[in-house]
Amino acid sequence: MSKTTTTTSTENKIVSGPVYRIPPYHYIHVLDQNTNVTRLEIGPKTFIKQDNESVIFGPEKMITVPPRHYCVVESPVVRNEAGEVEFDKNGQAKLIHADLDIRLARADQAPFPLYPGEVLRQPVTPLKVVPANSALRLKAVLDFDDETTNEQRRAGDEWLFEGPATYIPRKEVSVEEQIRATVIGSNQAIRLCAKKEINDRTGQKRVTGEEWLVKKTGAYLPLAYETVVSVENAYVLTDKKALHLRALKTFTDDFGKVRMNGEEWLVTLVDTETHILSVYEQLVAVVDVITLSSRQYCVIIDPVEDGKPQLGKKKLVVGEKSFFLQPGEKLENGIQDVYILGEDEGVILKCIEAFEDEQAKTNRNPGDRWMIRGPTEYIPPTQVEVVTRRKAIPLDENEGIYVRDIKTGRVRAVVGETYMLTQDEELWQKDLPKQVEDLLTRDALVDRNIPTRNQTSDKNQSQQNTTTSKSSSTKRDKSKLVTYRVPHNACVQIYDYKAKKARIVFGPELVMLGPDEQFTLLSLSGCVPKKPNQIQSLCLLLGPDFFTDVIVIETADHARLSLQLSYNWHFQVADVTDEKEAAKLFSVPDFVGDAAKAIASRVRGVVAGTQFDDFHKNSAQIIRAAVFGLDTHQHVRDQLVFPQNNLAITSIDIQSVEPVDQRTRDALQKSVQLAIEITTNSQEAAAKHEASRREQEAKGLLERQRIKDEADAEEVRKQLLELQALSAAVESTGQAKAEAQSRAESARIEGEAAVEQARLKAEATRIEAEAELSRLKLAREAEIKFVRDQNELEIGKKGEMSRIETEKFKLQVESIGAETIQSIATSGPDTQVKLLQALGLQSMLVTDGHTPINLMGFGQGLLGGLNGNMKNKSRTTTASSANYRVHEED
Repeated sequence: MSKTTTTTSTENKIVSGPVYRIPPYHYIHVLDQNTNVTRLEIGPKTFIKQDNESVIFGPEKMITVPPRHYCVVESPVVRNEAGEVEFDKNGQAKLIHADLDIRLARADQAPFPLYPGEVLRQPVTPLKVVPANSALRLKAVLDFDDETTNEQRRAGDEWLFEGPATYIPRKEVSVEEQIRATVIGSNQAIRLCAKKEINDRTGQKRVTGEEWLVKKTGAYLPLAYETVVSVENAYVLTDKKALHLRALKTFTDDFGKVRMNGEEWLVTLVDTETHILSVYEQLVAVVDVITLSSRQYCVIIDPVEDGKPQLGKKKLVVGEKSFFLQPGEKLENGIQDVYILGEDEGVILKCIEAFEDEQAKTNRNPGDRWMIRGPTEYIPPTQVEVVTRRKAIPLDENEGIYVRDIKTGRVRAVVGETYMLTQDEELWQKDLPKQVEDLLTRDALVDRNIPTRNQTSDKNQSQQNTTTSKSSSTKRDKSKLVTYRVPHNACVQIYDYKAKKARIVFGPELVMLGPDEQFTLLSLSGCVPKKPNQIQSLCLLLGPDFFTDVIVIETADHARLSLQLSYNWHFQVADVTDEKEAAKLFSVPDFVGDAAKAIASRVRGVVAGTQFDDFHKNSAQIIRAAVFGLDTHQHVRDQLVFPQNNLAITSIDIQSVEPVDQRTRDALQKSVQLAIEITTNSQEAAAKHEASRREQEAKGLLERQRIKDEADAEEVRKQLLELQALSAAVESTGQAKAEAQSRAESARIEGEAAVEQARLKAEATRIEAEAELSRLKLAREAEIKFVRDQNELEIGKKGEMSRIETEKFKLQVESIGAETIQSIATSGPDTQVKLLQALGLQSMLVTDGHTPINLMGFGQGLLGGLNGNMKNKSRTTTASSANYRVHEED
């Protein structure tokens, strides 16, 4: 009945029926619906529920708190001094509402139930174990008296529970966090900050917000109101590094010195090997050592002496030396090398502060300039400024520089010597016009016909771009002497604006310009037809050379023609030393344009009185006569000379004659075409006649070749017929012979094939028989070997089994013993003899009552038995019948 009415377990709490079987250490809550009182029922118990009762909770397992565990119960029941639960007048357990009860493991570890109204706020939880170098930061939520420290805690107080220990919780205390100790290594410190006024672990009073360092090596556990700001590492100081520090407030540093707020100082290896920044120290920078070699020096601005900066002063430090810059100090121009001057070197110095020059044994005033020449080494004092360093300039005999005296302003050229500028001299830069700068980099002969301005063709434009890029790639040093190489058979005019005098230099020669001299720039006509100011040049080529021009003329019958003429020219210079003759060369600025215009006017004047037909037939003679003129014998002269500049025109080349008028050009073109057509027709007729002649010759040759080929073909046909007849005879006789030979060969082949086939079959049969014999032989040998091995194994097995049985029996006999075996063998007869002796029987016969017994000779047997049993030995006789046994005993 119990199985059908109730089923309860820890896992399955579904209950049906009024009977509740509560297992041990289980409980239920029963509500009395009449009184609305809930009571507790504890197992082991069989609870029968009444009609006015209901089970509102359970069966539930009791709560077991193992050792070193705890649980938290909310709204616990009220207990008296004896520990018993108190109930009100209705039988309801009294509760302390909104309170907590922390229950630990009992001495007997007995489980406990929850009374109605109690709530398990926190399940069974292991106690917190605080390891070493750790602590729990606790906070009081209620006022209470701490019995462990005998202190009164107020709500909001915080303190540490340090390990190693096991923390037992209280309802008045909450665990805020677990704090681990900070390990302070060597050359380390921790920076702490106070959250309220406290006494630190050394007993020193700290105010809120105060920071300090703890440098003791080991583990440090901060107090509840201490905060670890950071772990400070020590700076390792060496002879090459120092610390630049600044005080954040007035305090006494680690070396016992009082530092004012904002004061800056250095900490070096002399003070300490390692340094940890105090809370009132700020690291400005890590200062590197300044090391000066024996050939270096430096100037310190605002040096520090006796701990005070000397503002506005300078200090000279000469190597070899190593030092640190103090706060506020800085180097002027960094570390500088000592001026080591060679024989061709020097330095220009300027005095900026009055001092006595011990080297020169004189007094220097501000603004003085002087120069020190080598070979020597020089370290400028703080009162001296090095203006520049000079080096002698080596000059070849064709090289020079422009030097200006800064006191007088006079400029002179120094040529062909090694020269060093003094303290009152400087290099002067000579400026030239841009056109002259470009022409200095160009070759006067190669680029003589390349226009330099107002280009009209793409070719000339590209040539100018190439020339410009070449000139820009080599920039001239303006302080060096301007030189120009005058080519052979050329001259250059140079004008001195200071002396107001010009000089002409004939090539080949190297021209060097003085400070006040300039080149005379020639601007010549160029292009075809000639245009003014197209070619610029510094030198005048004396020729011989040529230039080309296009002029338009008009004949007497008003035919306008365009002539392209080329003139050969040269300058006639009898004596290059004659200044007047040389000056004539540059008297005409544009000799090309002037000569082209003069020649064009002469040609136009002569052609204007000549008919077109006459000019077309005798154009070269007419033009030469017009240009060169006729002598007294009416012969054409050899040349035309311009007396202004001694320019001589030696020959004229008529390159083309083209009509300008369109009608004239068409008529001329038509006549030319007609002449060409007549010439073409005559050539065509001659070609046709020659082709006809060659055709007739080819036809005769072809006919002769055809007849010869037909004769050769007939001869070949004759040979073919003879061969065909011979082939037919051979074919008729050879066919029968071939058939007989083929049949004989076929029979021979068949016979040989049959013989070969029989031989192969016999060979195959022999191979099969030998293979079968080998297989049977191998099979029999394998079978015999198998049987032999099996018999040997069986013999070995039997022998081993016999040996084992013999050994076993031998061991059994040895273990039992001979006397024991004898006793076992005689135990049955001895027992029967003793049994009969105990019964007092002399003889006995046992039968089943059905089998007849033969007693013949029984008495004799007894007598014989009496005579034969003189030694009182027992004997047992078994009858032949299987149904009875006879025992005899004396």
